[in-house]
Amino acid sequence: MSKLIVSSFGLSIDGFGAGPRQSLDNPLGVGGLALMEWAFTTRTFQQMHGGSGGSTGVDEDFAARGFANLGAWILGRNMFGPVRGAWPNDEWKGWWGANPPYHVPVFVLTHHPRASIEMEGGTTFHFVSDGIEAALARAKAAAQGRDVRVGGGPATVRQYLRAGLVDEVHLALSPVLLGTGEPLLEGIDLTALGYGCTAHVASSHAMHVVLTKSARTRA
Repeated sequence: MSKLIVSSFGLSIDGFGAGPRQSLDNPLGVGGLALMEWAFTTRTFQQMHGGSGGSTGVDEDFAARGFANLGAWILGRNMFGPVRGAWPNDEWKGWWGANPPYHVPVFVLTHHPRASIEMEGGTTFHFVSDGIEAALARAKAAAQGRDVRVGGGPATVRQYLRAGLVDEVHLALSPVLLGTGEPLLEGIDLTALGYGCTAHVASSHAMHVVLTKSARTRA
């Protein structure tokens, strides 16, 4: 059965999932890249971006885990790019070049409709303007029984958490203080939503925490 998961989500120890002032030079906001340093040297990350080698161990295990049995992604618009408001043209096709690292259908939440974009390597970006549940329904249909991963940003993850739609969350807490940015869990009562901590493993770069929703609380 298809699950909705959040995986390899970098979080600062003061609770921010992205830094402030996203731009072309700062895709994860100012200081936000530090949240993902644990992943950059892993074998999974290196192979995703055309490299070779890479580290093994705890960080690699969690990085690889997020791609197992994956059939589709959901992204907030800010994760697709820094463009705001109505699309000025069709030139922006994501941060990743001609061959994005997804290789499955990707559903981008937006208030502004846009035609789908077929990229190299099996990635097609579909733009969904009728809400998070519509995006999830389309993603699950495309995934054909495999899992759907919410890639972020924090606001998108928060929406799916508040709606009780996420089955499992993997957070990678990095030893980083951002001071400001986009909070992930502020004001969200995970216990009331039925989540419990089912795993926690530390590496030298991050504390990996897995939160799982109780079967009896799933919709």
